[in-house]
Amino acid sequence: MMEYLKLLRIHQYVKNGFILLPMFFALRITETELLWKTLLVAAGFSLVASSIYILNDLFDVKEDRAHPTKKSRPIASGAISPRNASLLMGLIAAAGLAIIFAISQASFYLTLLYLANNLLYSLKLKHIPILDVCMISLGFVLRLFVGAKVATDLPLSMWIILMTYLLALFLGMAKRRDDVLLANEGAKVRKNIDGYNLEFINGAMMIMASVTIVSYISYTISPGITEKFGSNNLYLTVFFVILGILRYMQLTFVEQKSGSPTKILLKDLFLQLTLAGWVIAFILLLYVGKS
Repeated sequence: MMEYLKLLRIHQYVKNGFILLPMFFALRITETELLWKTLLVAAGFSLVASSIYILNDLFDVKEDRAHPTKKSRPIASGAISPRNASLLMGLIAAAGLAIIFAISQASFYLTLLYLANNLLYSLKLKHIPILDVCMISLGFVLRLFVGAKVATDLPLSMWIILMTYLLALFLGMAKRRDDVLLANEGAKVRKNIDGYNLEFINGAMMIMASVTIVSYISYTISPGITEKFGSNNLYLTVFFVILGILRYMQLTFVEQKSGSPTKILLKDLFLQLTLAGWVIAFILLLYVGKS
């Protein structure tokens, strides 16, 4: 049973928290019915995402067996047969899609688009440098739209879309940096790794970090946003964004830990406190301040 749970990669469900962001920024997270529906959609989407992880593991068996840590994955290690993994993949994908369809057809079709995006990624695009991380980042943007379409009147700011995409690119480059380090040690774990080197990735991460911070600052002081939220103090949350990005860069460049952004977040207390501080600051400014 533990091997099947590992196959689902439940720790990656943290990423699906992006589905809740449209409701959070629309100041409607206190609406019980909408929150319940969004959580159910997020649960269904998590099942679909797990089916994608299984699909990737099926495609990447040979590469995973050559990877120092991925070789312990259930399919690569032989703990779960490809046949059983395929059956589980189909079952959870169908269950997840059924849950989403029952709540929001618009979210259902967007989830199908997410599936198509990941299928293209798994079959071909993950072998093309730069395009691979762009496709991963697109998946995070699609999560936003899935959450926004749970209710037909949930607005989705262009700023949130841009910042999500930029942040995902930043994290994607950090992940590729870990692959480059492994390749430099003699373990060629990806076919596209020759399209990256440390100089390129370090520069790209610096650019993405800078643009993300500038975009977030622009978002917090934008007249349309301050008028919408009725607060001129959103800029105070910039502190947590800068702190979080600097901490992640420290983990990447100094401690050489960038292989799994999700695991880093789940284990690093500094990042957890920073994220909690950002959420609390927003709640105080947008929710409590309006009550």
